[in-house]
Amino acid sequence: MKIKKFLLFTLTFSVIFNLMSSFVYADGSISWYIKRNGDKQPKLDKSQQVIYQYGGYYLNNKLNDSSQEKVIYLTFDLGYVNENTLSIIETLNKENIKAAFFILDNVLLKNADLVTNMINHGHLICNHTKNHKDLSNASFDEIKNNLTDLENLCLEKTGKPLAKYFRFPEGRYSISALDSVQKLGYKSIFWSFAYEDWDNGRQPDTKYAIKKVLSNTHNGAIMLFHPTSSTNACIMPELIAQWRSMGYRFGTLDELK
Repeated sequence: MKIKKFLLFTLTFSVIFNLMSSFVYADGSISWYIKRNGDKQPKLDKSQQVIYQYGGYYLNNKLNDSSQEKVIYLTFDLGYVNENTLSIIETLNKENIKAAFFILDNVLLKNADLVTNMINHGHLICNHTKNHKDLSNASFDEIKNNLTDLENLCLEKTGKPLAKYFRFPEGRYSISALDSVQKLGYKSIFWSFAYEDWDNGRQPDTKYAIKKVLSNTHNGAIMLFHPTSSTNACIMPELIAQWRSMGYRFGTLDELK
């Protein structure tokens, strides 16, 4: 009995490990994953390197760990607006930092004036689908309709176009979806650092969060944050000061060419 349990455990662990190593599901979709590398650029798993063929980025690959110029890119996935969002935007504006916000239609429907103001301050308003739907196995027409619906809504509500950057919800994508997004004129933006900031009911300790973020800051990093996070709103001024003291400037996604 003990041997059978051990074999079952071993088999289960092996299956899970293999799935985690490849990050490719049976339906062909791929789940984005980055193994952190401290203050050095993280390397891509083989299954992730396909993004390069379809205009995808997870960092600025023109920079490396020894580059004299030190740049990071702040990006935020924004599904709705709360007081923490407003605090983070205020901090960014005060510090004259231009960030990228990947939004859903809910933000435009309820906070169009805020989005217009963000565009006027130089922030990039980008496409995160209209409803956070998993598009990894959607047809070209389904992807086109979803992305263009958000484009049209942005024009209607703000008079301004969306920036042509796209982020797959939860980082779940496929080769066909990457191809569709590129054909629609978008660059797919992933990330080289993110941390557990999305659950408003279980926010990380501020000291822990600062240490986690700074110890994993690396050159060319595309950093993903959620601007509804109370921890992020609290630590953002200190992070910005620390990043600057480390010699970093804040780039925009328009530099990724």
